[in-house]
Amino acid sequence: MSEEDSKKIQTVKEKNNDLLNNYLSIAMKHFDWKRTFFILLGLGLFFLVFFTPPWSDAVDPAGKHFELTREGKAALGLFLFAAVWWIFEVVPIGVTSITIGVVQALFLIRPAKIAFTDFMDPSVWFIFGSIVIGMVFTKTGLTRRMAYRMLIIVGEKTIMIYLGCFVLTALLTLIMAHTAVAATVYPLLLAIYSLYDDDDKPTRFGKGLFIGMAFTAGAGSIVTLLGAARGAVAIGFFKDIVGREISFFELTYYMFPLGWVMVFLLWGFIGLYYRPERKTIPGLREKVKELHKHLGHITYKEIITLIIVLSAISLLCFRFFIPALKPLDKSAIILVTTILFFVLKILDLKDLEDIPWNIILLFGGAMSIGFCLWQTGAADWLAVKWLVLFQGASWFVFVLGIAFFIMIMTNLIMNVAAITIILPVALVMGTYLNVAPEVITFACLATAGMPFLFLIGAAPNAIAYGSNQFKSGEFFITGIPASILLMIILGLFVWLIWPVMGMPCILP
Repeated sequence: MSEEDSKKIQTVKEKNNDLLNNYLSIAMKHFDWKRTFFILLGLGLFFLVFFTPPWSDAVDPAGKHFELTREGKAALGLFLFAAVWWIFEVVPIGVTSITIGVVQALFLIRPAKIAFTDFMDPSVWFIFGSIVIGMVFTKTGLTRRMAYRMLIIVGEKTIMIYLGCFVLTALLTLIMAHTAVAATVYPLLLAIYSLYDDDDKPTRFGKGLFIGMAFTAGAGSIVTLLGAARGAVAIGFFKDIVGREISFFELTYYMFPLGWVMVFLLWGFIGLYYRPERKTIPGLREKVKELHKHLGHITYKEIITLIIVLSAISLLCFRFFIPALKPLDKSAIILVTTILFFVLKILDLKDLEDIPWNIILLFGGAMSIGFCLWQTGAADWLAVKWLVLFQGASWFVFVLGIAFFIMIMTNLIMNVAAITIILPVALVMGTYLNVAPEVITFACLATAGMPFLFLIGAAPNAIAYGSNQFKSGEFFITGIPASILLMIILGLFVWLIWPVMGMPCILP
């Protein structure tokens, strides 16, 4: 080989090396190190918990042992994995939910048939039906009609728009499930926000509007038995263990002041935390009046939609008072509205394709991990481990300790499941400390209704996420001070206000 050929080869090698280095430099520059870190962190937490030696049993005051099985320990690891991926959105939240089912099947935590069947749980279908109702309200124009009327009342100040939206949300939860309320109010908020900013870029006002809706839907839902199923479940356990039934009006008597105090405090908190970029929307009232005028008279489709939805809501409400209606499943009732919307051609195939399946999958995954923690015994183990820490504490610390644990658990699993797991144990332990069962039950119901940390904690959280105004990590960060506020206000009610209202705290 000649010297000239060698130089040519060397030149080509140098060019190739330069190209390779440039490519690597560009690749490294565009590589998402943060995303990779949180992907590996989630996986690392799962394997760390999964491969650790067996953990010690939890023992309740009566001496009963609660073993943490291999499957239970794996369920705890799976939740840590899912929490990291959900909070930091390393993949779409619906894909994280699918991963929850896959991991259960691959690592033999639960059979695949059971793990994936949870994605079709009736509660998930209830959320589906509620979202469809919200879509119909938007398509028919009912949301714009409602939004314009409200804005005419509250005026042009953005802080008052916050108030109007939050109060409306809380009021609706007094008579219908907070999931259905969130799905109904959500498109209304979209209509309101479009008058504030027509850009897709998130704003402080947008974040506050939708996160505040989710928070106040939870606060309002604790006031009556109609806001969520958790109240009826808690009353059932109370009757079985204590031997007395809490009436519909007794629950409302004690929860009404707490729920509405939280609604207004959350309004103040959101107003400060997400102070709108603009204090007012100049000319809003006149603009809204003109837009409302252009809507014209209520249409046939709007009337039919109202009749269908109000009939379903009425039937759901009557289930609490008419024994013959109690066997009717709430998910079946709400899905009848979906069927009728398509039968009457209010919706069509295009609308079915537009359903936010990412949110539906999120709740399917939430149900799957919740049932996984429950059925493997991990949730019972956690509950007993936590509650025995307070068996020597004062009644006040014991009650707040239980309420705090419920608040954390209801962010991780269904609030009904959290009540089912923890309340019976807490009521039994309360007898050892002479703590009245009423204060335990109401404190648990208060925090079970306000999961402010994770999107999976409640359907309104996930529905609000569909606005694309905030990330799941932002929701989590906002929820920390909101949760602290909840515990402070609950402490005030437990210590002072509820006893003044007549609630017993200490057993005679």
